[in-house]
Amino acid sequence: MILGVDEVGRGPWAGPLVVGAVVLGDIQVDGLTDSKKLSAKRRKELSLEIHDKAEAVGLGWVEASELDEIGMSQSLVEATKRAVAQIKVPYHEIIIDGTINFLADTGKGQYVTTLKKADLLIASVSAASIVAKVARDEYMTEQSEAYPEYGFESHSGYGTAKHRAAIDEHGITPLHRLSFAPLAKYRQTTPDAFTLASHKTTGFHPAKKKSQMPTSKSIGDRAESVAAAYLESIGHTVVERNWKTKYCEIDIVSQKGEVIYFTEVKYRKNNKAGGGMAAITAKKLRQMKFAAELFALNRKLEDVDLRLSVIEVSGESFEVTEYLERV
Repeated sequence: MILGVDEVGRGPWAGPLVVGAVVLGDIQVDGLTDSKKLSAKRRKELSLEIHDKAEAVGLGWVEASELDEIGMSQSLVEATKRAVAQIKVPYHEIIIDGTINFLADTGKGQYVTTLKKADLLIASVSAASIVAKVARDEYMTEQSEAYPEYGFESHSGYGTAKHRAAIDEHGITPLHRLSFAPLAKYRQTTPDAFTLASHKTTGFHPAKKKSQMPTSKSIGDRAESVAAAYLESIGHTVVERNWKTKYCEIDIVSQKGEVIYFTEVKYRKNNKAGGGMAAITAKKLRQMKFAAELFALNRKLEDVDLRLSVIEVSGESFEVTEYLERV
């Protein structure tokens, strides 16, 4: 009963740092090795098998904005703690790939062994490497739907020539790590660097003036206002807009009768990318559910009917084209 731990995403210029933690138990998964030595298809197959058969799987995430705030070293510690905290089954040893005990300042630190190339040598560490890699890659592929100019689905945020060219042309996004040296100039020259993600519809670049074109934020705000008005027209009372924590956010919280609704607003200028509803993947639904539960916990809402919904706003005229509830 070894708990294997490994991280992915230390080097990319954009996206989260992710740590995997896996207890395989007495099951056998053929083909486990360092995730970097596997094809994307094979990693996906193994990740599904690991999630299905392993005694426990945990994933710890640190987003780019938090990484910029606390630094890489502390981010590795925090992501490891978050991953290990999800493991609820017994284990007798923790093996972390590498040479640093990221749990040294916790009660679990005494049970840690660090080992170079553990992802090649220890099955549970290989499994941790694979599930973390697949989870992060899938997340970055989802982000490419929102930021198609950057090609996140092909490089997962690493500093490839294609990625560098996209940054030069379109600026940065909230996914970018401004604490990394190649992107430091964006932090130094802009008072609020994370408002520069307007490339999605406007091609915004820091060298241009904001007054020349609408920003992604203004477009998003307009779409959310249209969505809020639609909800009110069908009997909802809007309780809150843009509720955020460092872990999640909710576009619109509303109430109708005894039901609290948590609405995600998706705007698409056209349907070439499949429309706004195409962005509501299974993973996105899990994120929405987590945000709704966190809101309820924060507001001490008990025995209340919580419901997820999605509104698609489309076209230059900003019209509501679809509304779905999950019951």
